[in-house]
Amino acid sequence: MLLENQKAPLFSLVNEKGVLIHLEDFKGKNVVLYFYPKDMTPGCTTEACDFRDAHENFSDLNAVILGVSMDDSSRHTKFIEKHGLPFSLLVDADHQVAEKYGVWTLKKNFGKEYMGIERTTFLINEQGIIEKEWRKVRVKNHIEDVLNYLKTK
Repeated sequence: MLLENQKAPLFSLVNEKGVLIHLEDFKGKNVVLYFYPKDMTPGCTTEACDFRDAHENFSDLNAVILGVSMDDSSRHTKFIEKHGLPFSLLVDADHQVAEKYGVWTLKKNFGKEYMGIERTTFLINEQGIIEKEWRKVRVKNHIEDVLNYLKTK
């Protein structure tokens, strides 16, 4: 399911502080919306810390970063505090937003099949249109790819 050049599905999710965040709150900004499987896991930690380290560069390009997983607010808070993340993590406990964005998929790991969030990043432009999507993300160099795309748009 490709969403590029379509209006981004609207959502309202609570963040790590229990505050309801609406996608519409960010109209006029670029939104880097990244879905990831689970807080405190190696790949997700690397990805979050890479976004953290490049946060100022994204801000300079009028971009806000939002992470989304099924973890609850308290786990997000621990993850943010442990790694000094300067952006919000949103709670999609019932995976409804992940489904809207087509990232709730069948996964296979060590011979087991289960449903889960596929690591995916969307760039939503200032008008609320999905300008670019990166699916089945490999963490290494991913943040640089997103940043370079933003620099050239």
